[in-house]
Amino acid sequence: MSVGGCLFQRSLCWCALGLATILAITAVTTSAEARRHHRSRTASSQTYQPAYSSIVVDANSGAVMQATNADEARHPASLTKIMTLYLLFERLEQGKIKLTTDLPVSAHAAAQAPSKLGLKPGQSIRVETAIRAIVTKSANDVAVIVAEALGGDEADFARLMTAKARALGMDQTIYRNASGLPDDQQITTARDQAILGRAIQDRFPNYYRYFATRTFEYGGHAIRNHNHLLGTVDGVDGIKTGYIRDSGFNIVTSVRRANRHIIAVVFGGRSADARDARVRSLIDNNINIAAVKRTAPPVVEGWETAQARKDHKNKDDDRTGSAPVRVASAAPASLDAPLPGSTDPIKPNAVKTVTVHPGSIRTSEMLPPPTESGQLVTASSQLGRTTITTISTVKNEPAAIVASGTEAVSEPAAAKPDEPIEPVAKLASAAPQPSPAPVPEAITKPRSGWIIQIGALPDEKDAWHRLEVAQNKLRDILGNADPFTERIEKGDKILFRARFAGLEKNQAETACKHLKRSEIPCMLLKN
Repeated sequence: MSVGGCLFQRSLCWCALGLATILAITAVTTSAEARRHHRSRTASSQTYQPAYSSIVVDANSGAVMQATNADEARHPASLTKIMTLYLLFERLEQGKIKLTTDLPVSAHAAAQAPSKLGLKPGQSIRVETAIRAIVTKSANDVAVIVAEALGGDEADFARLMTAKARALGMDQTIYRNASGLPDDQQITTARDQAILGRAIQDRFPNYYRYFATRTFEYGGHAIRNHNHLLGTVDGVDGIKTGYIRDSGFNIVTSVRRANRHIIAVVFGGRSADARDARVRSLIDNNINIAAVKRTAPPVVEGWETAQARKDHKNKDDDRTGSAPVRVASAAPASLDAPLPGSTDPIKPNAVKTVTVHPGSIRTSEMLPPPTESGQLVTASSQLGRTTITTISTVKNEPAAIVASGTEAVSEPAAAKPDEPIEPVAKLASAAPQPSPAPVPEAITKPRSGWIIQIGALPDEKDAWHRLEVAQNKLRDILGNADPFTERIEKGDKILFRARFAGLEKNQAETACKHLKRSEIPCMLLKN
């Protein structure tokens, strides 16, 4: 063998040895990095503790079977899309849109963060395809497409979503977008999501079936539903999962077994598996003791079947359902109005006022005969509160305005349309007075301090409900305030102002500030 050949073979040997050494070092380094990554990921998972809350509701009876932090504020994440679909189903039911309607894709929709279908601006997607994409893949771009098609833009659609939440009795929920992508102001509670989970089934049973879709074919690919309980837990028929970092892994699920039906909601899972394990446990612990007969009324707009809310901060809440409580039943006429009912000051018809003195009102449950002045005056009690009513019986004279609690009873009188109206507390005494039996002092005790008005609604029960919600939200400020309603006429409409009296100015200002943050309208008035 020549010297050159020997050197060539020796070089090959050295190259092979060097390559083997490099591969060995790389393998060791990679293994070490993998172990460090695994330890880091494990430590991160162990330190991730999103706020937990849950609730289980018997859909047949309306009873709350279990609740933990059910009224604590949480970010809804992709549970938001349940309301997005609720409004879409509503348009379908009304015939304003069809399953075959094509929805255009805007640049804003296409730019949404994943999870999404990856649609491009200028493309379109059919309504039915959009429903399946939202249910299974939880596609953010498709949620925005729906929002823009129904609301003009996403911000306006979010206001419609919030108004619908109020109409359903979801008093703690505020929507800022249609997808559930992170937004600090977009909040809800486990209790509110249970209401929505029941309502969407009661209202749209034919469209609700889409939530049971396990796989979705699109673009030649099969997309599996993120709700892995479908097909694995007996009786689960929907409805939606969600996740963002600030909320943890969430779910609203519906289970039907042997005529029993429950809605279970979980917020704050550390992982999808942890969330699913928790909701499985809630199902197993409650489904067999749920009612087998439907006694609760349907959850529809204008009715809340859960018991009236109380302040449960940092407390678990275990209680049963009760009779429905009437809440707002109509969306606001303007997109800028966050709640049903007028939020602007009402300009009542010009009136003259009549003093109501103690001892001037009959308290009989039966209607007394008219007085010589032609008026029929009664005092009645409703919802534990006293309302004074004056009914005119004089021919061609309109019925008098009703004032609630201690306010004066007013009758129409000629006045200039632009003439300021005297506060009802400033009473005249020229009108004739009836002289029946006395009434309790509480009816005529004048209100003092500053007043806040939190809406004017067409139903007095709605007005009282809003007062109760506000008082529960701000118990420290409004706990000792004097809630009352005031009936007014605006054209051919009758509205009931929801008001609190007896506040200091700083209390009234603080209350309005906090209520407006919760999208409850508030107006400050000097008594």
